[in-house]
Amino acid sequence: MAGTLFVVATPIGNRDDISARAIAVLQSVDLIAAEDTRHSGRLMSHFQITTPLVAYHDHGNEAQGERIFAALDEGQDVALISDAGTPLVSDPGFRLVRSAREGAYKVIPLPGPCAAIAALSAAGLPSDRFCFEGFLPAKQSQRRKALALLVNEPRTLIFYEAPHRIIATLEDLLDIFGAAREVTLARELTKTYETVLNGNLSELLTQIKNDINQQKGEMVLVVRGFDGEIASVKEQEEERVLKLLLVDLPVKQAATLAAQICGAQRNALYKKALDLKASD
Repeated sequence: MAGTLFVVATPIGNRDDISARAIAVLQSVDLIAAEDTRHSGRLMSHFQITTPLVAYHDHGNEAQGERIFAALDEGQDVALISDAGTPLVSDPGFRLVRSAREGAYKVIPLPGPCAAIAALSAAGLPSDRFCFEGFLPAKQSQRRKALALLVNEPRTLIFYEAPHRIIATLEDLLDIFGAAREVTLARELTKTYETVLNGNLSELLTQIKNDINQQKGEMVLVVRGFDGEIASVKEQEEERVLKLLLVDLPVKQAATLAAQICGAQRNALYKKALDLKASD
């Protein structure tokens, strides 16, 4: 009989957040597939877990996956962990779990810490419906295009962001979503210097620019969804196309191309493009 693949959540900062079940599984399995064996080795040492560790990355060499499935085929149980939090949530594991499912191996999840959910729970923003977007593109033009597609999204939005990009990302959010959009920055969750800051985009950007300590560490942005009047589907599509084109093109050219793409009047889209530029 083939072994079982356990998907195990580990602490995002505070080691005490690990569950008793997670410790028991990590002690009992035959192999632990880890994003970074040296990083995870410290966690294993802390809890006196001596199970062998093997590196696994979704984009690693084929030998990594082959070793894991060879162990499963021999009836050994394997635990998949990431550096912190729940595997597959902006972390490696998707390809391994998918292959295991396709191969009819048993996959058992062990729930636990997740920075996105922890941030949402403390943000004070609507949590009945939300949209996890992970990391935005590093390049500004691509990031702004991605945000332009989300500007009318009514669900609460959750992003991960690197500290060296936090100001640039907030500036892009302010330009595209507007200064009044409510946002929460959850930083260093469960760690010594944990902070949760609330305000509109303008207020939060100013606060972070003025406090270099808020530009460090692991970051989650939680942004309130769009709650204004939703335009017609046709108008939404015209605005979406215009915003994407305006990232790289002047107003006149963007309006001309948008009219061709959407089958609309160029003059009307030119006026709309001017309005969009004026609101930036």
